[in-house]
Amino acid sequence: MPINKLHDEFHTLDMNSGWEVPAGYPSGIQQKILSGALDEVNKHGSRTRLLRFDAGVYTTQPFVHEYWEEVFLVSGDLTVGNDGKGQGGDSYAPFTYACRPPGAFHGPFRSDKGCLLLEIHYYDPT
Repeated sequence: MPINKLHDEFHTLDMNSGWEVPAGYPSGIQQKILSGALDEVNKHGSRTRLLRFDAGVYTTQPFVHEYWEEVFLVSGDLTVGNDGKGQGGDSYAPFTYACRPPGAFHGPFRSDKGCLLLEIHYYDPT
């Protein structure tokens, strides 16, 4: 199955527009799709996105999905494993990385000062 990404040379990103709240996320978390698309129904495709958290925002439940996920913390702080009230968990600083296989439970997440993540999502080729 072909990769659904276009050839895209270096260009300056508009960091002020094109952000949206992903389905199931609180309003203080927004994504900006940089490349590709992920078809979760038919389980194919790949996407690269930026994900940003506003200061003090947190999720309350772990996430699990059927695609690979690579995450790089570009800036800010990210806490992983907080409880439903945003308390506890392990805090990470910029330039930390995670790679999660399909089916891995991860989160919930919190950012005290806000953060910016670079994420790559993809399905195994069939």
